[in-house]
Amino acid sequence: MNAPVMSASRPALQPDSGSQHSAARAGQRPDFAVIGGGLCGRLVAWRLAGAGHRVALYERGDAAGSQSAAWVAAAMLAPLAEAASAELLITRLGAASLDSWPRILAELPQPVFFQRNGTLVVWHHSDRSEAPLFERRLRANAPAELLDGGLLALSGAQINAAEPALAGRFTQGWLLPHEGQLDNRQVLAALAAGLVERGVETHWNTPVDDHALPAAHVTIDCRGLGAKPVLPTLRGIRGEVARVHAPGIGLARPVRLLHPRYPLYVAPKQNDLYVIGATEVEGEDMSPVSVRSALELLSAAFSVHPGFGEARILELNAQCRPTLPDHRPALVWDGAQTLRVNGLYRHGYMIAPEVADEAVRFALALADNKLADADAFTNWKQGARWNELFHLDHRNPRDTVREPA
Repeated sequence: MNAPVMSASRPALQPDSGSQHSAARAGQRPDFAVIGGGLCGRLVAWRLAGAGHRVALYERGDAAGSQSAAWVAAAMLAPLAEAASAELLITRLGAASLDSWPRILAELPQPVFFQRNGTLVVWHHSDRSEAPLFERRLRANAPAELLDGGLLALSGAQINAAEPALAGRFTQGWLLPHEGQLDNRQVLAALAAGLVERGVETHWNTPVDDHALPAAHVTIDCRGLGAKPVLPTLRGIRGEVARVHAPGIGLARPVRLLHPRYPLYVAPKQNDLYVIGATEVEGEDMSPVSVRSALELLSAAFSVHPGFGEARILELNAQCRPTLPDHRPALVWDGAQTLRVNGLYRHGYMIAPEVADEAVRFALALADNKLADADAFTNWKQGARWNELFHLDHRNPRDTVREPA
């Protein structure tokens, strides 16, 4: 079993509260303006600054990221488990991103909890019919390389050995040994510190007007649902999670409980903190978690381990994940100097490294005047690793864009 890994620790850097880049003080226009400072926006800005460019980042929320979907996420890096409901593109992006995360974390100036102990999938006897459905979906949607040695059937005794905290509670299950997780809030804090370290001009608590975008050679829009005025079919899918403190349980990896109505996940973090989630509701309701959802989440967690009955509820949170009609992420070029990155849906942490890297490569080509017209875009798309992500709309540059079909 792998122990949790922390990235190399260096003195913590505090995010700045405004514009502190020397280029800004000199009145120079930055090379890149990144709008939206959630997970993807921070990754993009950090990567561009690491390549030596002048970058400004604008975020309507705070440096902690507490208004972003990334703040609420469980941050499980589970491409094979997600294949039960996600298509091949998503699982491939997830597999590549899972390999990238350790390299990213090693470059950040603050430590981040990262674990690669796999995912345990279990079910109660009354829900045993869910197991073959789950397996069929995995085998249909996952790339062969993920399935090779990545889906191990376990007997009750093997579950007991792999996860002693659940001894005697489940008679069958699967271990997906190659999967991982990290601490979402530590990542956001470490990236904020990384932006400072790399000299990014940060503008926290700064909304952006779509009709008056910040001056820059190239703009990358990573606002999630904040981009709905220019991506009208973008919608939010609400997710609800509980964060609890449960000493004495000692789960060693995320556990997924199959259920016909609310497949639950329990993700153990550091210091006996657990993130519990299951619900997925259409709609952009940002109100507090409902009593029904709280009861379902906590009752299902209790059914995984009775120790959760004595856990202390730290938070009940809800957020809306930005979702396009096909549930795929999209990189949409307006035909001028703006690239929009959106639609990461429920897979943000799982796929963000690859999506952000593809956005950075495109933005750099745009800045180098390598993408002057539709023909150049077509050639770029054909040569891109993740060409399915790219879409073009040149009808109304920097205004309304056509979304992916």
